[in-house]
Parts: sequence; structure tokens; C-alpha cells
Amino acid sequence: MTTITQSPFLIKLENALKDVPESRRTRKQPTPVSKKERGLKIIQRIRRRTKTERLLLLDTLMAEAHDINLNVRIFEDMQNVGSHIQQLASTSQVERGMSKSVVAWQHPLIQQLNLKKRLKEISVPLHIAEVTTIEEKTFLREKITTAFMGITSADFCVADSATLVLKTRAGQPRSVSLTPAIHIAVITLEQMLADLSELYALLQYDPEYRDEGLTRCMTFITGPSKTADIEAEMVYGVHGPREVYLDILSDR
Repeated sequence: MTTITQSPFLIKLENALKDVPESRRTRKQPTPVSKKERGLKIIQRIRRRTKTERLLLLDTLMAEAHDINLNVRIFEDMQNVGSHIQQLASTSQVERGMSKSVVAWQHPLIQQLNLKKRLKEISVPLHIAEVTTIEEKTFLREKITTAFMGITSADFCVADSATLVLKTRAGQPRSVSLTPAIHIAVITLEQMLADLSELYALLQYDPEYRDEGLTRCMTFITGPSKTADIEAEMVYGVHGPREVYLDILSDR
């Protein structure tokens, strides 16, 4: 309802609108973009990303990794990645209740590391997470529980939070990244994503990942396990690995 006090205001407003051109009064609204269209554009951006752009993402990752105590190493070839793992396995201390042994995923990248030969040279047993029988599954579970080092790859690495994204598959159990005191993840530069919006776009609209769906456990790992519950003092390794290393192959 219009009151006496409102009338002057409304009259003034009406007169002001008369002076505005019709083109300004009726602005054309932008055509709405569907979630799918937006997602497909994100996927195109990922697919067209140059190595230079990926290296910029790597800079972002390195900055974030420093704040969460994530150790990132860049290597030009698999030979250097394998040497890094061999050195860590040789020099790292074993915690109480663990054995000086390594458990690793069955994964194409890890197969290129020649870990069996490298670890044999330093007398460190290697167990690959490949099982076909119940007996083998029980044996592997025991080895994962006591191993001091676990080696995995990852599906993606989200740069703006330095987060590893791992899906559980046959030969690639989640426990390898969670139970040992030291976790090493080996990835290529092409597996880098800018942020979670890119990850969600791939999972929802890219045929390769959409068809797989949410049938597998997906783990997000942002640095080593830590807590400050006791006397507000930061302690690493309470609920998972105390050290996490991300080895990135940059020449792919």
C-alpha cells in the first residue's frame, strides 16, 4: 500500500526511470550455462594444459606442501625416482613393532622402478600387493601391518591444497598408504590438477572416470598424519604415516 510519505519517493523514482533509455532498462540476461557444459569446459582446459602451465601448478603445490610437511621431490626419469626410494629405505629408522620391509602397489609406474633389485641390494624385503587367494590376502595383510614403508601411485594430485587422491583397486589397497610409517607416492606431472573443481569435473563428466563411478573407495591425503591433542604439541604419525613423500616424474 502506498502511503502519503511514500508518494514523493515513488513519483521521483518513476520520473527518473523515464529518462533512462529502453536499452538500459531491459538488459539482456546472459544465457545460463548448465553444470555439464561447465564441467566439459573444465575438462577441455585440463586436456589442453601445456607443460609450462603444469609447472606453474607444481609451484603452487610446492608452496602448499611446505606448510603441511609434505616432502615433494622432482625427478627427470624413473632411474632417479628408484634411487631416491632405495636411499630412503636404507637410511630411514624403523619404528617399534615394524620390520625393515617395504610393501608396494601393483602399478605400471612402480613396476618401472626396479624395486626388487634395488631393495635386494640393501637387504630390504619387498612385498607387492598382488593376491589371488585368501591365504595370499592374509599373508599380505600381515606384511602391510608390519612394513615400515609403503609405496603407491595416485590418480591425481590437487595443487592448491597439495592433496593426493587415491582410488582403491585390485593390487592397490588403501592400507599401503595408511599403515606404514613412511608413505611414498609416485606420480607424473600430467596427474596434477589445479583444484577440486577440476577433480569433480573429471569424475562426473569424463567417460574414463564416470564409467567407473563411485564403486571404489577414494582416499584424500593431505600431508602426513598429525595431531596436537596432547598439550597442544604437534606430533606426526599418530593415526597414519609420520612421513609422506611425493615423487613427481617431470619428463612425461
